[in-house]
Amino acid sequence: MKKAAKIRPFWYSDIWLFPKLITIITTLDEQGRVNAAPYSHIMQYDVMAKNPRMIVGFRQDSHTFKNICATGEFVVNCPSADHLDDMMETARFYPEGVNELEHTGLTAIPSLKVKPPTIKECPQIAECTVDEIIRLPKSSGIVIGNIEALVFDEELIDMPREARIRKMNLPIGLGDESRMDYFHAVNYAITQHRLGETPDGFKGGEVKLGMTWSDDALKTLMTIPPGVRQMVTEQTEQFAQEHNDDKVTLGRFQQLAEEAGMGADFFDRFREKKAG
Repeated sequence: MKKAAKIRPFWYSDIWLFPKLITIITTLDEQGRVNAAPYSHIMQYDVMAKNPRMIVGFRQDSHTFKNICATGEFVVNCPSADHLDDMMETARFYPEGVNELEHTGLTAIPSLKVKPPTIKECPQIAECTVDEIIRLPKSSGIVIGNIEALVFDEELIDMPREARIRKMNLPIGLGDESRMDYFHAVNYAITQHRLGETPDGFKGGEVKLGMTWSDDALKTLMTIPPGVRQMVTEQTEQFAQEHNDDKVTLGRFQQLAEEAGMGADFFDRFREKKAG
């Protein structure tokens, strides 16, 4: 049985289980004083290399948001699970102008591209400048930041993804309770699941079907490299229509492939070769 829960302020942490990346954002105020505070409302906005951006959400009355509005710069630092206690210390409501990092075991070091400092102990960092600020009507402020530099511990950059994930051991925030107790996932098991699509797999979503396909025929079509899938679709449907079919069947698909010499060796020319 399902039951609707009451939607209240802070529903995203009180009711809805919303795993979030833990970060500490460092900023400077107009007097050049350091501020550090934890934020998890972060997501990518533009993933292309020419203009990489991210979205970060804040309370409009937070010191961090005010500093970003005043100076146009901030740094997103991702601490490992070893520094969760330090991260929680930065969550305390210190008076404006207090450098929270001085009450932790974390070390501020110069950033590469922006004025706010980087946290030395964080293995993953994004140095950002403001692209756009959006003030929502009630309380939240949204900052779209230009990523000026992605900075990592040097050893991480060339690591395979799984090894990098395990090495960084980034904690995941799972919500809070009464603003007192916070829950995090650490030392989680890593599982791997293979999608089987090549990097140009999105092209498969551009394929348009002109006929109904049987389930087994459609599954076979999905094994065709995305770059030539539309061509194969059109040729197969034309072949089926020439045989007065009202549906593309696996048998007809295989018949065309056999007659046209489109075997596995033909499609291998269009598949991305794996390194090594």
